Amino acid sequence: MLNDIEFINGFSAELSDDYRLAKSYVRDIPTQALVYIRSFTHKLAAQLAVQHGVTFTSANLYDRIEQLNQRRVIDVAAVRALHRLRSDGNRGAHPEKYHLTQTQLVSIAEKSIHQILQLIEKLYPSLHQGVTPRYQFEAFDSYAGRDLCYRAVMKNDPEAQYLVGMSLKAKGLMLQEQERALAQTTDGSLLASSNSSSASSSSTSSSSNSNSAESNTPSPISTTVEQTSADVFAQAAHWFHIASAHHQAALFEHGVSLLHGYSGAENPATGEAFIAQAAAQGIVNAQALLGFFYLVGSDQFEVDINQAETLLTLAANAEDAEAMSNLGVLFYQNQQFEQAYLWVNKAAQTGYPHAQYHLALMLEQGEGCQVDIATSQQWMQEAAEQGQLDAMLRCSSDILHDDDASQQQLNIAEHYLHEVIKYGRNVTAMIELSVALADGILGRIDVVQAAYLLQQANLHANEIQRQVIEPLWQSLQMQIDSVIALNPTEDELATLQQAKCLLA
Repeated sequence: MLNDIEFINGFSAELSDDYRLAKSYVRDIPTQALVYIRSFTHKLAAQLAVQHGVTFTSANLYDRIEQLNQRRVIDVAAVRALHRLRSDGNRGAHPEKYHLTQTQLVSIAEKSIHQILQLIEKLYPSLHQGVTPRYQFEAFDSYAGRDLCYRAVMKNDPEAQYLVGMSLKAKGLMLQEQERALAQTTDGSLLASSNSSSASSSSTSSSSNSNSAESNTPSPISTTVEQTSADVFAQAAHWFHIASAHHQAALFEHGVSLLHGYSGAENPATGEAFIAQAAAQGIVNAQALLGFFYLVGSDQFEVDINQAETLLTLAANAEDAEAMSNLGVLFYQNQQFEQAYLWVNKAAQTGYPHAQYHLALMLEQGEGCQVDIATSQQWMQEAAEQGQLDAMLRCSSDILHDDDASQQQLNIAEHYLHEVIKYGRNVTAMIELSVALADGILGRIDVVQAAYLLQQANLHANEIQRQVIEPLWQSLQMQIDSVIALNPTEDELATLQQAKCLLA
């Protein structure tokens, strides 16, 4: 019987390498597996177009899938499957934008491999005019990382060195996020205790991605001793530097590592020069970043809207979600709202949470589109579920000001506010959560937490925000004093005194 790789090869030899590489990297470098899955989806769409005589009018994968849909080349289920693969594949390019852990990325990559097989099973008869052959799926393994390390060190293979660097960079980004969260939690142990109590009753979109026991298999490209994100970034920079002489994508990453100081001091001049070199060689991520430099200005590049549009368009047409979003920003700043809406919408459709948030705002205001409050709310919720902080704050505020909100919705609002505070030290979120806890909106009253949050808000607030905080501060002090006057129990009194101290 065929195995799954042979099955894909029988469907199309052109697709088999992307499938084989994607599957081999699922456990060790899931971000790279997702990049290959995106490439697989591009090539599959192109094959379907050739088979049915469709000439694509756009280089953008979303547009191509929709063109296949409009021509009724494939059915609705296949269209949805292609869009899911496209969306998941895009996560590999910017995992840090989605607040995804290594375990969650592995789970997404594994799921995408199985979705590919289901889709090819469905498409096989129409392409080959015959019955879909039987095959057996061979389990994922964890040997790719060991092989990469061997090739990187012993064979001096630039591609392997680049991929080792990418694996380490992804781990560094995740460690960095964990360290920031831990620092914020350590800075406020009171907030941590409340957050842990609410977590059990809150549901988040990412929880379903961490249930697979197999996904917890450690990567061979992992450290055996505890390291900081700085240590891991330095290792990534080492491999990018070695590979950069012979590998253009590594040259781009080497430039990024210098720009952000992966190995110590930042070197923006040299870093941006390398990024520009990689962009000239057609590296999509480099084109996207250089386009951003021209859009907002940088150390070496002055604002040049024409250059920004050219580079961002190249990267956007190659399905770079961040480039699509920034191209939307460019058109928005030029008051070209219909073009802005077009690109922000495309970026949102890829699953990019920042674009989803901005799309929600445009739909709410009718900028470049018809006002559509219901769809705006859907995109806002989607962005919030993916960890976009502004969207989380907006959704939580809407819930807290809804008199008909259920307890489940209130739990979600509290979870969102904790996340916004943890990652952004957002004063508005601190104020919102403090008021909700003081007034019992969340189903309980917690004056200690309310006082602590108000104290933290005051520490980080500007003058306008302090004007909002002052009456809330006085009101909470009066609330505490009035409860103390009612002769509470000894434990309750101790808690109230603690809250009073925080507001002293």
